Amino acid sequence: MGTRAAPTERQKRLGAELRRMRVAAGLTTEYAAGLLGLDRTKVSNMESGVRATSPERIRILASNYDCADEAYIDALAAMADHRSRGWWEQFRGSLPQGLLDVAELEWSATRLRTLQTVHVPGLLQLGGYARAIFDAALPPLPKSEVELRVVHRIHRQQVLDRERPVDYVAYVHELALHMQFGGRRSMREQLQHLCEMSERDNVDVLILPAEVGAFPGAGHAVMYANGSVPQLDTVQLDSAHGGEFTHAESQLAKYLAHMDWWHAKALGPKESRNFIHNIAHQL
Repeated sequence: MGTRAAPTERQKRLGAELRRMRVAAGLTTEYAAGLLGLDRTKVSNMESGVRATSPERIRILASNYDCADEAYIDALAAMADHRSRGWWEQFRGSLPQGLLDVAELEWSATRLRTLQTVHVPGLLQLGGYARAIFDAALPPLPKSEVELRVVHRIHRQQVLDRERPVDYVAYVHELALHMQFGGRRSMREQLQHLCEMSERDNVDVLILPAEVGAFPGAGHAVMYANGSVPQLDTVQLDSAHGGEFTHAESQLAKYLAHMDWWHAKALGPKESRNFIHNIAHQL
């Protein structure tokens, strides 16, 4: 027998929402199992994301849990709809699951905000800049995987170019503008691209000058993804061992506070663009 594939972040989130809805209604897994004609173990697996469910079962549970939020129920049903497969599926089995989860989270978001202290944000990276980042990994990545990661990163940028592009706000610390990944020429081209992207209606690049001093979230790369409904907001954190995802209310509130702080201290869009231009000119 083959081993069951690990659940994706979307599957785990859907399961967590089903459990949250059931607990809020004060009901047991045995009760849910009876509604669906399943045994208790299968319901537990469904709530952990290990077992898939269907939009129809979502609606049965929501109705019996007395959940009247139609927008929320529709969003959960859409998460359970397996008929559409995203572009990231072509990389399944070739790249770490976490990279695919990030792509799926970005694609389903209604708004994206990111805090970056060392790198230019991934959605705004050129191929050469991204390749230099992956080439610096330890232990070294095979060349074939480096190229796959670059292609995947460029594919992620479709969210900014599609018919209904996502609204994107990138808060970038000045330090990231001086880190010469790929050398001076590569960095100059990257900064010029950053300026060009910042002129789009759906993209804001706001620079936090070094002179501001200490700042919340120092050392972390953070993405806040607004879901199709507020209950599905998610924070993704970069770490040395891969991406981490959280949707606990306290964590969402903390990172929203970080975003608000950066927004208040960062330069405006035009000032930020001029700031980037000046650094690019020095290169």
